[in-house]
Amino acid sequence: MKAIEINGIIKVYSKLPNSWKGVMGNFSKLSNEEIKAYGFYDVVIPDYNKASETLSAVFWDVNNKVFTYNVEDKDLSNTTIEELKEGQIKDLKARGHLELQKTDWYIWRKIEKNINIPNTISSERDAIKEKINTKESEINALTTKKDIMEYDKTI
Repeated sequence: MKAIEINGIIKVYSKLPNSWKGVMGNFSKLSNEEIKAYGFYDVVIPDYNKASETLSAVFWDVNNKVFTYNVEDKDLSNTTIEELKEGQIKDLKARGHLELQKTDWYIWRKIEKNINIPNTISSERDAIKEKINTKESEINALTTKKDIMEYDKTI
């Protein structure tokens, strides 16, 4: 990804234009140094946790000669800890539901035709439900908004 600053406005390009200021076609095939001579520099996206952090507006980092972003905490001031927990638990249960759906047909087969559910499937479903219960308790035990937002809900 490259960016250029024109009249104080930074424009980010996921793909360089094919033509630029007199270079008709194959502009993107120029060397990195030639592209820099036209004012296009790399865009560096810092690592950040998308659950609790966000990126600032892009800016020119004069020391590193790249365009980049600052990492900032998300504004959670209008959301209570209880609301965040409720949202995370709702998402957790939705993920659990999706996991259980993979084997729901065994349940329907049992209901409709009285065909036994294999022990491995029953154990797998019990493990999913137990994991959901454990994770829900862990979420409820969290005390900071950042910890709640960054909690791993992987089942």
